[in-house]
Amino acid sequence: MLKAYYQQSIIEAGCDEAGRGCLAGPVFAAAVILPTSFHHPLLNDSKKLSEKDRNILRPIIEANAIAWAVAQVSETEIDDINILKASFKAMHHAIDALSVKPTLLLIDGNRFSPYFGIPHQCIVGGDGKYAAIAAASILAKTHRDEYMLQIDTEFPAYGWKDNKGYGTGKHLSALKEIGMCRHHRKTFKWDKTV
Repeated sequence: MLKAYYQQSIIEAGCDEAGRGCLAGPVFAAAVILPTSFHHPLLNDSKKLSEKDRNILRPIIEANAIAWAVAQVSETEIDDINILKASFKAMHHAIDALSVKPTLLLIDGNRFSPYFGIPHQCIVGGDGKYAAIAAASILAKTHRDEYMLQIDTEFPAYGWKDNKGYGTGKHLSALKEIGMCRHHRKTFKWDKTV
């Protein structure tokens, strides 16, 4: 069962990203402040949920959160600064956009670039431990998936409606056959996996 909070006396925002390992598309991140009383039986790490369950949870999280925000960093910027820095930057943008300022950031993972003025706690596997991080993982994932479905209509050969930019067989075959498009991360070594 997910923990409702890390420390009850302060305002916590859970933060997570989606799309870090993809070959195409931006990296997305979300920041979510949940009421400590929030509970939903489906809420969990987005990777442990079906697409259907993630899409059920998204509007529930957005309606019940004290504050939430989603941000993205483009493929071009990922290539310029690297995916790790881009993931942190997307989280910073999401925190910037929160309508309520948190006093502690709960970060999924073992590393983070400090956000000025707000302490953070890195938690490995945090999206399966704390409700706010799980909620952030779901919003980042569903917003990114929605974006990938939109650009799939322009570039259907890569199969993004199904693989969301990850290096599946269909995606890699299309890369080998027709090469990259403007949505691909040029610094990612996809050709080594074909």
